[in-house]
Amino acid sequence: MMVGCRWAKFRVAGIVFFAALLAACATAPVQEMSDARQAIVAAKQAGASQEAPAELAQAQHYLQNAEQALQHRDFGRARASAEKAKEAAAGALRVSRRFNDDKPADEPKSPPQSL
Repeated sequence: MMVGCRWAKFRVAGIVFFAALLAACATAPVQEMSDARQAIVAAKQAGASQEAPAELAQAQHYLQNAEQALQHRDFGRARASAEKAKEAAAGALRVSRRFNDDKPADEPKSPPQSL
């Protein structure tokens, strides 16, 4: 009888784990969307529109995909796309900073971009 009780405990623990996992996927990725938007704004302010346009466009594309997924209540895809947008925007920011850091002191840095 003791063996059966142990398996029942594992079964219950497994069900609880998967329920928690499903609950995490079933909620809107509010923080991830906010993080992606803020990363894109930071990249634009660093001059990514001129210094890293491909990376910035990729970030904006991922964010647009995330917004569409969010409208369709596909929170898993929205979360994944928002995280990709944040990563792409961070890449654009790195490129912009590296480009601006490599400019000679007498050459003007890229002007901040308007939002």
